[in-house]
Amino acid sequence: MGYEMLEKDQAYDLETSGALVSEMSSKKFVELVVSVHERMLEGIDAAELQSLSKEEKLRRSRETVTSLLKTEGLPLPSKLRHQIAVEAVAEISGYGPIQPLLDDPTITEIMVNGPDKIYIERDGKLYRESRVFKDTNHVMRVIERIVLPLGRRIDESSPMVDARLPDGSRVNAIIPPLAVKGPTLTVRKFSKEPYTVDDLVRFGTMTDWMAEFFSACVQAKLNILVSGGTGSGKTTTLNVLSSFVPSDERIVTIEDAAELQLQQEHVVTLESRPANLEGRGEIAIRQLVRNALRMRPDRIIVGEVRGGEALDMLQAMNTGHDGSLSTAHTNSPRDALARLETMTLMAGTDLPSRAVREQIAAAMNLIVHQARLRDGSRKVVQVSEVQGMEGDVIVLQDIFIFDQKGVDANGNVIGEHKPTGLRPKFIQRLAQQGIELPVDVFRFQDDKRRRF
Repeated sequence: MGYEMLEKDQAYDLETSGALVSEMSSKKFVELVVSVHERMLEGIDAAELQSLSKEEKLRRSRETVTSLLKTEGLPLPSKLRHQIAVEAVAEISGYGPIQPLLDDPTITEIMVNGPDKIYIERDGKLYRESRVFKDTNHVMRVIERIVLPLGRRIDESSPMVDARLPDGSRVNAIIPPLAVKGPTLTVRKFSKEPYTVDDLVRFGTMTDWMAEFFSACVQAKLNILVSGGTGSGKTTTLNVLSSFVPSDERIVTIEDAAELQLQQEHVVTLESRPANLEGRGEIAIRQLVRNALRMRPDRIIVGEVRGGEALDMLQAMNTGHDGSLSTAHTNSPRDALARLETMTLMAGTDLPSRAVREQIAAAMNLIVHQARLRDGSRKVVQVSEVQGMEGDVIVLQDIFIFDQKGVDANGNVIGEHKPTGLRPKFIQRLAQQGIELPVDVFRFQDDKRRRF
């Protein structure tokens, strides 16, 4: 059968790809892709093949597909042959079966639970993908292709790894013996163009009144913690809050994997480092927080507090480094305070619990709690002011809440953001810095769709 040449720069279309692959079994399709890849490596090493131009790789891949299908006696349509050639190039230059998923901007998370179980998150909901890997070794090859350029390893002696793709996507991989059913890969993708405050207002994550309130709080250098569960959108909200920092301030960001996309010019980005192959050289978040204090920061932004670094962050907030921002995995603003206390004690301090709570109450001003609702939407559901201590208890006061009324016939959550009507104690601090908020911010407005 003759080979019909298609445009070399033909776009990779997931929907078309899925329709084509459905013409044959997903397993057989990926077996052909891997076979083409292996044949292309015959007589040329991987490094040389990688150095070829995209057009040359695709040309060689097409030739190999034609030869292979002729040998196997498979008369496939030209479009399907072209798709096999494209995916074989993805095996060379990308990350195999998940490459088109990485290229799809509507997908926010990719979860590989084994060679034949790939799930994606789109619009906050999970879907099973028809795409598969050939076998467990195929999954392992893709994982190694991700971690090896970063100087990392993954094997039985080191079966877990966190990494970052060149586009900033966050990767976690875990393999046997810890992953009982085979290697598991999770990729958290981030928008190439960072979301703005207008985007979050449009998505319904917050209202424009809330956005104006957050802007005032950040400019007044309040210390803010964004709390919430996994996948609730904490990092996105933190990024938006960071956008309110004046451009003439020096910002130091500290993260396990650099995800924040700050648009200000004067930003120093620090990233923790795991131990090397010999188990040495680890640089933890806590060390970076301490070092940041010597870098003359106007703002310190910690991507996420998980352990003893909470103590150093609280001490920084209590010693003149106001305006700090961070996130934490918690179930509510009250739980966020308990987590901060626990993490502070993880630093090995001998301080009594009351003294730790006093530090938290003195340092923290605002907790913004976010959740992913059952319809997949992500919303700020509670904004609480930390007012101080009463006895042994830290006092919280809600300023905004999300009032969920129910779910409609399509499964969409029905509800709205409402101010509680209470003005925060720190409103005077804002006024002292010349930041005036309209009183309407703290009143419920039926027509509150004013643009921010």
